[in-house]
Amino acid sequence: MTINEMTVRLTKRGRTKVSYPARVLSDDGTRVVVRAPWAGEGARDFGFVRFEPGDVFTEHYWRDRWYAVKEVRGPAGALKGWYCDVTRPARVDEDGTLLVEDLDLDLWVSADRATVLRLDEDEFAESGLAERDPDAAGRAVRALDELEELARAGGLAELLGRGHDDRGTAVAG
Repeated sequence: MTINEMTVRLTKRGRTKVSYPARVLSDDGTRVVVRAPWAGEGARDFGFVRFEPGDVFTEHYWRDRWYAVKEVRGPAGALKGWYCDVTRPARVDEDGTLLVEDLDLDLWVSADRATVLRLDEDEFAESGLAERDPDAAGRAVRALDELEELARAGGLAELLGRGHDDRGTAVAG
């Protein structure tokens, strides 16, 4: 039996931050890929990107990595960029809900890769995770570093399983 839809539930410090339905594109047992429309109410302008109704997110979650990568496209299909969340490894519970715990750290990569921004490092520091769970905090920082290195090297598309780097150049597979 193939699951075509699931609920994505993003939690932060034990509370549900957002929950939304998504169409399952693939699940190989390690990585789950889903597609969903912007789940926020109305538009949200971050200054470096604006998410709004009609935007489509193709979201990649790993059961063995401390991050998720979300490819963001506008209503007409134009790539806006990649929003990367540092998270604990994803889990799928018995009812098919994809559970993801946000660890505050994020990375934004613009479609042209000219902008690579580390986000919310202040929130991460204030969260107390380093004191409560030093191992998880260390993994989170290493995950953000890894994502930034991949982004600056043009490797996000390869990470996401495409045959092209972030610039559209074919890569050996």
